[in-house]
Amino acid sequence: MSGGEGFATGNEGDWEALARNAATGRDVSDEPAVLRELLIFLLGDSPYAMPVERVREIVRMRAMTPVPRVPAEIRGVITLRGEIVQVVDLRMRLGLATPEAGRRTRIIVLHGDDDRVTGVLVDAVREVVRVSEDDVRPATGGEGDAVAELFLSGENFVSIIELDRVLDFDGTD
Repeated sequence: MSGGEGFATGNEGDWEALARNAATGRDVSDEPAVLRELLIFLLGDSPYAMPVERVREIVRMRAMTPVPRVPAEIRGVITLRGEIVQVVDLRMRLGLATPEAGRRTRIIVLHGDDDRVTGVLVDAVREVVRVSEDDVRPATGGEGDAVAELFLSGENFVSIIELDRVLDFDGTD
């Protein structure tokens, strides 16, 4: 008997799936094909999200140095381990009321183009979630072009911020 005789041959993809299932101990055919990791944060009581791969770090609120002749949404700059980081007030940028910073206020430091970093000021950081691409829907309005997509987390819709549009000050002033 040569190799393979006496065995039913099926679709090679089925065999690959069976091999992965056996190796991992779970059925990978039931898992979503694409998962997105998103950082959920709060602006007021509303949850928002951004892709976790854009986040470099999250730091506590600290004193900022104001910068003259910049849009009001740019609250100032901070020094982070010798690096100067511009901080954008995300509430103000989205046209929301901007209360005083609280105990839970954080600056989310983002990777940007050309190795630039930018901080965005948020009211609180909640969690990192994995969301199936199938569960993400296009936004139908709201905060202008700032919200690109939505997904359901528990009983709440979470707005996924389009960071490139929100942080683009060239076309808005």
